[in-house]
Amino acid sequence: MTYETLDYAVADGICTITLNRPDQLNAFTVTMANELVDAFTRVNTDYEARAVVLTGAGKAFCAGMDLSVEGNVFGLGIDGEPTLEDMHERLDDPEIKAKVRDTGGRVSLAIYACTKPVIAAINGAAVGIGATMTLPADIRLASEKARIGFVFGRLGIVPEACSSWFLPRLVGISRALEWTYAADILPADEVLAGGLVRSVHAPDELLPAAYALAHRFVDGHSAVGVGLTRQMMWRNSAQAHPLEAHRVDSLAMYFTSFGDGEEGVRAFLDKRTPEFTATEMPPFYPWQDDPRP
Repeated sequence: MTYETLDYAVADGICTITLNRPDQLNAFTVTMANELVDAFTRVNTDYEARAVVLTGAGKAFCAGMDLSVEGNVFGLGIDGEPTLEDMHERLDDPEIKAKVRDTGGRVSLAIYACTKPVIAAINGAAVGIGATMTLPADIRLASEKARIGFVFGRLGIVPEACSSWFLPRLVGISRALEWTYAADILPADEVLAGGLVRSVHAPDELLPAAYALAHRFVDGHSAVGVGLTRQMMWRNSAQAHPLEAHRVDSLAMYFTSFGDGEEGVRAFLDKRTPEFTATEMPPFYPWQDDPRP
């Protein structure tokens, strides 16, 4: 599939998804939202891709929503009175999806559901949705030129893209509230100190660092084992009791102990590199119902 706002490329086992509107600082649009959902869904069954690196073309990662478009600049409807009941019972209704559901949230849900490790390489400005879309990534790396801002308060709106779920988990509730209340543009060293990004790099070293980290995650590893690990960490850590993790861990251990698990043990005993071949997630996955993004 050819995208208007993205580049999707797979090389050496790594899928690079590049926001590609450099003349507009990769400003976010409804088209970009739909294409990101498609790309992060597509990569789940792209068996050439073992991990994903998300980055931006040009000097920005994503400068936020494109506020120059006509109509509701956030891509939402302008009539109706949707209710919370609608969001429970009609979430996949085409009218609700097109007119009410937050476009950034649909992207975050697609990244959350991804079965490949996701690394965000934040190469420049990441503001609004440009910041919040990186939160469902497993790891964030930043360029020294990166500037990150949760600036919704300056626009009279609220944090979106499921960021009220992700951001406190990543940096703690107090820091998440400080950053969203103040709505400041934060330099790379501040988000590093706050724990949002793993490391800060010179601009020409950012992507090589992201690719090197991706290879550490997937080379010589079972694709299914890695995919299950990602989903177990994100989903189980939000459960109310460790018993819920035990239920899932038990099934995951059961199914991975065959196939790749057997090969891993044989390779360990033979002192050789394993040759993992599994590509399909086991039948109990997903163990929680996910709405379609």
